[in-house]
Amino acid sequence: MDDVTKKQKRHRLFSPQDRSNLRWFWHEYLRSKSFWLLVILGMVSAQGFVYQQFLQLTDSGLRVIFESDQLSELARICMFVFLLFALRALFSYLVPRISVWIASDAIVKLRTDLTSYLLQQDLAYFERTKAGDTILKLVNQADGMGTFVGVATVGAVRDAVTVVIVAGYLIYKSPILFLGAAIFIPVIIVLMQSVSHLIKEIQAKAENAFGDYINAIEEMSNGMRTVKISGQEDRERDRLVVSSVGIRNLTIRLQSAQALVLPAIDLVSAFTYVLVIGGGGYMVITGGFGLDAAGIITFLLGLTILFDPARRLAQFFAMLQGSLVILESLHSIRRLEPTIKDLPNARVDFDPDADIQLNGVNFAYTDADPLYKGLDLTIQGGKITAIVGATGSGKTTILSLITRLYDIDGGTITIGEHNIRDIKVKALRKAFAVVAQDIVIFNASIMDNIRYVNSEATDEQIWAAAEAAEIADLIRQRGDAPLGPKGSQLSGGQKQRIAIARAVLQDAPIVLMDEATSALDQRTEEKVRDTLERASMGRTTVMIAHRLSTVTHADWIYVLDLGKVVERGTHADLMALDGLYAAMYRSQKTSYK
Repeated sequence: MDDVTKKQKRHRLFSPQDRSNLRWFWHEYLRSKSFWLLVILGMVSAQGFVYQQFLQLTDSGLRVIFESDQLSELARICMFVFLLFALRALFSYLVPRISVWIASDAIVKLRTDLTSYLLQQDLAYFERTKAGDTILKLVNQADGMGTFVGVATVGAVRDAVTVVIVAGYLIYKSPILFLGAAIFIPVIIVLMQSVSHLIKEIQAKAENAFGDYINAIEEMSNGMRTVKISGQEDRERDRLVVSSVGIRNLTIRLQSAQALVLPAIDLVSAFTYVLVIGGGGYMVITGGFGLDAAGIITFLLGLTILFDPARRLAQFFAMLQGSLVILESLHSIRRLEPTIKDLPNARVDFDPDADIQLNGVNFAYTDADPLYKGLDLTIQGGKITAIVGATGSGKTTILSLITRLYDIDGGTITIGEHNIRDIKVKALRKAFAVVAQDIVIFNASIMDNIRYVNSEATDEQIWAAAEAAEIADLIRQRGDAPLGPKGSQLSGGQKQRIAIARAVLQDAPIVLMDEATSALDQRTEEKVRDTLERASMGRTTVMIAHRLSTVTHADWIYVLDLGKVVERGTHADLMALDGLYAAMYRSQKTSYK
């Protein structure tokens, strides 16, 4: 692409992607409100005609003053002017009310759609995407689009209609004079094309800076315990100040770019007024142009009315460039495609009590660092299978693969006779109950947190699950009190007991326990372990554990090391083997004493 083509592309007001984004937003969120949009268009058109009628009445009034001296006619003209502006005032009230309703409704639907699309994405998407970026899009950018559509765009339409109607009247009054005044319009067009690329570029950087700032705040909030203990308040303050200064600098650059427009319009206005006063005065003095003193005054008044909405229109087009960047950011979510999805003929019926088999499984989080190469492993249906090993050996990843949080790179994973890829994702995951070490706790009561996995559960069922997880006494103490953000008012052990209560309440045929008792003290662990054994009785259970004392009762144990199964058997078999498992068990047993 040569330099000329690049320059033309850069100066284009709307890129092909911009037009695609605008079409998407119109078809998805505004077209259904076409009737009300036409109502708004009718009212803003009427507002424009008010100015045209005002100019015409002003011209008539001036002629009454200069020529006829009829007070009754002057009074009649004044009354009509008042009525016209009263009508405009009514429309000035109705237009924003209706337009904000339309925009708010569109943004609610937009947020709903974007949230649905985000929830359809794979776990990998959320692991590589900063939470602040998601918050920025769903909160700040969506709200910005609502303001732009409901206020700025409607105002721009009103201003555009006013410019067209008033300009039409001025052309009617004096085509020659208006043509002379319009000679500077190309200057504005060239200016807008010149600054549009700059505004888009700065707006994109500003959005990224806002996202980084939100991420920094979230990181600080989540790590406040570490910040306080390590005395890093000053460092966190400085980190946020640096981000804030970056946002300030970009905001100043953005406003500076947008501010180029108004002085240019003011200069154009000055030249235009000089041209109209001088040229119009010459036409009145020399005669023969059909223009008198009343006409030139009316023409100047019309220009005054015309330039105010013209200034706002220019500001709107400058603002539009930033909004196009935001629209592209929002539309990018709709273009996301999850990699883990149902095959065309996926089934919902399968035997969740059957064996789960991993045959020749290959998997890597990154191409440069493969985790599994030909992994073979069988989880027997209706029995307890434990998977142990050092940190980073690949234990938890097995749970992610059998629930299709990730898809394998090679080999097969089957439940009974069915490949899990041939089962609908929701049906597959419904068969699992999970007790994880990274449990999510909401700022609600303990009862509500347990009910999260089964919204239709009765209070009796929740109490039974709470009793089984040894957390019923805490419910009685706290009642309906919320637990704080992310369960900040609970200990790690209390959070894990909520996870266990959820698993009991969910009553799924397959139970996955990922370090299910890691945050419990030894005495509580013994109580909860008995509960877990009862809850998993007759179910397919997979236990991921670092503390080997929690898996001695398992029917079968796999020992992983660097993504490979190095030992397998019962606890007695592995102790008799006197290998890695036995060494780990004796080391832990010694450390517990």
